[in-house]
Amino acid sequence: MSQNAFPSVLNKPPGYQDPNSPPINLGFRPPPRKPILPPSFGPKKKRSSCCHVCCCFFCIFFSILIALLLIFAAVFYFWFNPKLPVFHVKSFQISRFNVTRKPHGTHLDAAATMAIEVKNPNRKMTYYFGDTVVDASVGKGGDETELGTMKVPKFTSKKQSTTSLKVETKASNKQADDAVADRLLAGYKAKSLAVNVAAKTKVGVGVGGLKIGMLGVTVNCKGITMKQLAGGDTPNCVTHTLRWIDIRS
Repeated sequence: MSQNAFPSVLNKPPGYQDPNSPPINLGFRPPPRKPILPPSFGPKKKRSSCCHVCCCFFCIFFSILIALLLIFAAVFYFWFNPKLPVFHVKSFQISRFNVTRKPHGTHLDAAATMAIEVKNPNRKMTYYFGDTVVDASVGKGGDETELGTMKVPKFTSKKQSTTSLKVETKASNKQADDAVADRLLAGYKAKSLAVNVAAKTKVGVGVGGLKIGMLGVTVNCKGITMKQLAGGDTPNCVTHTLRWIDIRS
């Protein structure tokens, strides 16, 4: 057999690597690490079911409470039909009205007595009044001049009753403008002088022996003359309460 019958170099099998050859860099890199996020960016924990149950319970409780209060207020209103007390100035008399001119100005001395009627139109409710502060003045516009203040002590207005309050005020040595004093004196002599009464008080409600709260009330009676009062007319009194109720009596 000739020597050419066998190949001089054997073919290398697939995947064979010569141990004497340098290693081949295949570009392998370790996988990148995940970035570390601050705690605020981390996944939030879910609230426990107990918290949700408590929130639902309180929401249902307050909803039922509000509904019961509304029902109670509606039943109270339709059953008792509450009405605010009505105020009228029954009389207004000026016992002294003197204008004195002095070197340092004109002064006014006056004394007034008035009767104020308070009516309770309710058939099932009693009104309890706190201390009532009454202010009296005469004139209107720029001529309005104070005649003093008096505090009326607490009183009770029973169901469908009328309470009369006697109020006495005075102004001593009160300085006034010369022209204003002259107009007030002329109006007093002609009985055309306008009189004004303002009262501030607090009112509580009595139902079946139970007293409920004290509500602030302001009453303004103005725009009537002494001649009208002497003829039996009464001024239009406006009652304000809660700053948004305006009732004219």
